[in-house]
Amino acid sequence: MQNRNPFSPVKKQMTSSICIFLSIMIYVITWVSISNAYPIFAQQGYENPRETTGRIVCANCHLANKPVEIEVPQAVLPDTVFEAIIRIPYDIQLKQVLANGKKGGLNVGAVLILPEGFQLAPNDRISPELKEKLGNLSFQNYRPNQKNILVIGPVPGKKYREIVFPILSPDPNTKRDVHFLKYPIYVGGNRGRGQIYPDGSKSNNTVYNATSAGIVSKIVRKEKGGYEIIIVDPSDGRQLIDIIPAGPELLVSEGEPVKLDQPLTSNPNVGGFGQGNAEIVLQDPLRLQGLLLFFTSIILAQVFLVLKKKQFEKVQLYEMNF
Repeated sequence: MQNRNPFSPVKKQMTSSICIFLSIMIYVITWVSISNAYPIFAQQGYENPRETTGRIVCANCHLANKPVEIEVPQAVLPDTVFEAIIRIPYDIQLKQVLANGKKGGLNVGAVLILPEGFQLAPNDRISPELKEKLGNLSFQNYRPNQKNILVIGPVPGKKYREIVFPILSPDPNTKRDVHFLKYPIYVGGNRGRGQIYPDGSKSNNTVYNATSAGIVSKIVRKEKGGYEIIIVDPSDGRQLIDIIPAGPELLVSEGEPVKLDQPLTSNPNVGGFGQGNAEIVLQDPLRLQGLLLFFTSIILAQVFLVLKKKQFEKVQLYEMNF
């Protein structure tokens, strides 16, 4: 008679449960990493990165105004890959305050708002020379359904102060909502960390002000960095504590009087945000062919005119000799 292991069904059930649990965990971890792996905070809080006023929403968190440059061709043909070059200039010797309060290099990021129909060029359409310029950059769509809005960052600013976007132009012959016209392109570029998070709270890369007038009675240095500043109102003895994170340097000392909204710390921010725009023409190849034909006809007409003039001069010279 064959012996049966009474624990066999239990083992199978446990194995099945473990597999299901692992599958769920992998799904959750993958989903979370994808949903939270935003290159810029703006993707979390804004459906469109460009407001009706024309301001790009990155300016809500990056408060300092800095320059940004964009370079695109004056005109492109349909269904053609071209380069949009974004330059984010800054002094690479600068060091910013990191989230832990230490100093580090600045990172950069950019958002490129293209006309409808323009999109990131697929990998098989990018030339080897352009791939070499791109390096290890990874571009994303601002939203899955917004292929004309591209974002990148944060990436090391020391290496990527110039970012090349490979762009594919649309073909009006296959897309009826696209026409041979002049279109605007908008760009926003930031260097360094922001001063405000999307939820409205301050980062440690900004100035902290006194929330009450009074006397600084005590400054407590916290173990993990930062300070607690106890301000006492001399009129009623009421105490208020201002918490300063690690990073900004204190400008006040114990026993010093402070006013409401007086800066308690220095401004550690060395970065900022800038935006710009450019124009590009989606050129009809038939127009170029017509223009070339027109120029050719003008050149031929001039050549024939010169030949005719020389022929006339020869005839006159011949008649004068006889």
